[in-house]
Amino acid sequence: MRAVSLWLRRKHQLSLALAFRRFSTSNSKVKIFDRELKRTQRDRAAWLTPSHDPLLHTVAQNLLDRLQDCKKTFPTALCLGGSLQPITRSLSVPPAPGGVEKLIVMDASYDMLQACKNAHHNATVETHFLVADEEFLPIKESSVDLVVSCLGLHRTNDLPGAMIQSRLALRPDGLFLAAILGGETLKELRIACTLAQMEREGGISPRVSPLAQVRDAGNLLTRAGFTLPGVDVDDYVVKYESALELIEHLRAMGETNALYQMNNILKRDTALATAAIYDSMFSAEDGTVPATFQVIYMTGWREHPSQQKAKRRGSATISFNDIQKQFGSQN
Repeated sequence: MRAVSLWLRRKHQLSLALAFRRFSTSNSKVKIFDRELKRTQRDRAAWLTPSHDPLLHTVAQNLLDRLQDCKKTFPTALCLGGSLQPITRSLSVPPAPGGVEKLIVMDASYDMLQACKNAHHNATVETHFLVADEEFLPIKESSVDLVVSCLGLHRTNDLPGAMIQSRLALRPDGLFLAAILGGETLKELRIACTLAQMEREGGISPRVSPLAQVRDAGNLLTRAGFTLPGVDVDDYVVKYESALELIEHLRAMGETNALYQMNNILKRDTALATAAIYDSMFSAEDGTVPATFQVIYMTGWREHPSQQKAKRRGSATISFNDIQKQFGSQN
């Protein structure tokens, strides 16, 4: 069983890497995700998401913690889709991280924006709500100081293009903060669903969306033109009573499958087999089943003369061999 699990994981990683490579290098005419379906899913999630989702809250707080490391302030901030409520809750009430004075909240889902607005009616920071798609930012160039996207950009068809638009919206020395789901997300569900489809249908079709790998994130920041790029990753393991409870949570997050060319019909026996395999392969001693959410955090700045720059190649005045000898002699 372990050999099967490792084979399936490697096969999924290869297929996801190839899919993401096509996704990240192709033009915006290629559709990987159905954006209209994703908007519908977020409309539904607006009324299903609890006021305090521990996973979404933790990711949002870890993302905004990066503002604590910045000495400068960001008077105007733009929040893009994804996990809106935890972000706006932190940025719309002073003392807001980063010294935010004006907040623009944007999402393709009107219902999600309305739910966010209703939840934060007591905000004291100037807040504006805008219905728009992350793939086509209606934001004037060099008009904001901070762009924050928490678990939203990984469902765009042109991720590099969306990041380039975010950079252009920033003023010089503006900060881009993003958290996206990584390729190891829901690895348990991928394995269980693949085995169930092979057993019941004799073949497999994509049921979990392709996601970026950690190694791709730095390239994305550089390709989008950001300076001082930074990438780190956290794995969150959430325990559920059953695989069916996991699916309900994904629905409430608006994170169910939104592939443009997918088989919309999932047979009932295949779904039940997936849940049974999931429970049998991954259940813990206490009866719960784990689900892994890999979150990739990305940080980038719009270029400014005051920023640190790498020295010219060959300009070093001391070699690593000399350093090694110096420190090696002290041991």
